[in-house]
Amino acid sequence: MTDNVQIEKSGGILTLTLARPDKKNALTNEMYGKLADTIEGAENDASVRVIVIKGQGDSFTAGNDLSEFAAVAAGKAEGERHVTRFIHSLGRSTKPLVAAVQGRAVGVGTTMLLHCDLVVLAENALLSTPFVSLALVPEAASSLLMPLRIGHARAFELFALGEPIAAKVALEWGLANRVVPLERLDAETGALAQRLAKQPLGSLVATKRLMRNGEVLVKQMEAEGEVFAVRLQSAEARESFRAFAERRPPDFAKFG
Repeated sequence: MTDNVQIEKSGGILTLTLARPDKKNALTNEMYGKLADTIEGAENDASVRVIVIKGQGDSFTAGNDLSEFAAVAAGKAEGERHVTRFIHSLGRSTKPLVAAVQGRAVGVGTTMLLHCDLVVLAENALLSTPFVSLALVPEAASSLLMPLRIGHARAFELFALGEPIAAKVALEWGLANRVVPLERLDAETGALAQRLAKQPLGSLVATKRLMRNGEVLVKQMEAEGEVFAVRLQSAEARESFRAFAERRPPDFAKFG
């Protein structure tokens, strides 16, 4: 299962590839664990100067594997949940993070981009955060970072309605640095990562620490996580996952 996250290190660049294309790179608990272990390990690895996150196939990631959400909601999940470690590792990372995004970036696929220092979108990228539609709440400190980045009105619409925004709009709103044709995505991302890898790492790390306080972000993640856990056990959430499995629209009207 850990082959669903491929790891490559070359020239100071650590590349993490989500490799579950048959499932639109939906993230499983084991994938979260592998990602968290690798990003945490990079903090004390002097050979890592830049971290790149990308996805195989036609999507960046469909977000969390909904079957696992459903298992948690039904009380059937076993073992440690690694998603918290993953988002904490993003918040605390001092190494530059670069993302290459094609196709769908759903839920955490979009909120993780708020922790990336450079984001390159393919022209076909679609970003969405359908947490409320799943009867949940935003995570990864996005309830703090998204309004700061794009303003309250746009952020609330993204969260509350869950509708995707196109790459060009994401660029205009400040969620990305570049939009390129799909065939140029890897080359553009690689070129930016190489440029960063040649910069003085100590200066990059110091600059990033001045720009964002990792512990403040983790504190927000913890606050979100408490509410998220309650919502995940709610009747509304169970209805949303049941409706998804049954391929029908959810009916929230029966819940006050």
